Amino acid sequence: MDWLRRFMNGRYGIDHLYKALLLLSIAVTFIGIITDFELLNTVALAILIYAVFRVISRNTAARARENAAFLNWYNSLASKLNSRKNRLKDMKTHRFLKCPQCNQTLRVPKGKGRIRITCPKCSTKFEART
Repeated sequence: MDWLRRFMNGRYGIDHLYKALLLLSIAVTFIGIITDFELLNTVALAILIYAVFRVISRNTAARARENAAFLNWYNSLASKLNSRKNRLKDMKTHRFLKCPQCNQTLRVPKGKGRIRITCPKCSTKFEART
């Protein structure tokens, strides 16, 4: 295994984008097998080759930028999905309203009747029925 350690010395290695590309390649391969569409298997192979290229690349700055861009996109998507999940969980006990001034989403308790709401972002006061 010392030869592998020497070979990988100075190379980029495994990161989050590599793992995502590997999972994408596996998923595309399974879809290609299920649908019997040969082009998908070729696409999966191309994704896998690109993932391996990233691992053995010596241009670590470029690979780090690619990984940072991927993580930025991924974290944004995960944050949106997590907020949607939390909103669905709170739908029984809370109501979600938009501030008429700044469009900030506000969470207010259900069943309180007509209440006066102050937006914490822009301090606009408005009334709404909960």
